[in-house]
Amino acid sequence: MFSPLDQFETFSLFGFNSPIVGNFYLSFSNFGLYAFLVLIITVGLHYFANNNFSIVPSSYSMAFESLFSTISAIVRGQIGENKEIFLPFIYSLFVFVLISNLASNVPYNFAITSSIILCLGLSVTVFLGVTIMAIVKHQLKFFSFFVPAGTPLALVPLLVLIELVSYFARSVSLGLRLFANLTAGHTLVAILSSFLYKLFASGIIVFFITLIPFAIFIGILGLEVAVSFIQAYVLVLLVSSYLKDAIYLH
Repeated sequence: MFSPLDQFETFSLFGFNSPIVGNFYLSFSNFGLYAFLVLIITVGLHYFANNNFSIVPSSYSMAFESLFSTISAIVRGQIGENKEIFLPFIYSLFVFVLISNLASNVPYNFAITSSIILCLGLSVTVFLGVTIMAIVKHQLKFFSFFVPAGTPLALVPLLVLIELVSYFARSVSLGLRLFANLTAGHTLVAILSSFLYKLFASGIIVFFITLIPFAIFIGILGLEVAVSFIQAYVLVLLVSSYLKDAIYLH
């Protein structure tokens, strides 16, 4: 790599042409590889967390039960006590984003949540799903969401325009927030790790002096791990909030 930004480049690992369907090219990229690894890690962790009907739960089981309880509390607090139907979706979204974020903390490792395609694709998909659900549930009453209660008639056109822009901005802001935070943190870790590697290889004296900035680098890595959890938490919190708006129109 000649630049820290090279780690965000998506490239094909292997592929083949299919002349039967008009020279259709099918490839397997590094993005697909890391997405598959995230899937394997997610399924593997939940497999080991399976309690197998044991009376005494394992540490893995207690950890994931605590995580599930936390997400359940978010769903009940944001959407409502009787809306646990959304819990599997919110939990799956949280675990996927969390593991993807944590995998990105390895310097120069490809981070799928730092891909604008994934983040915006996820954001737009959630936005469209929530909007369709709201329209199906409320039909024409859905459009009252863009007119705040008690608005003077003269201000209705302006406020409707503002509310429309604010509403459609959700389709971008949800994923853009995740993309910006992960990309910035991942780039910083890659730059610092490259710089420290060159310092460690410079000589014995410089090696021991470099231990001081290396300790700071470890602290930054710890901060990035915390950011991984925070971004996943913020994402599901916002999605739950959008679901609440779609259900109750406020």
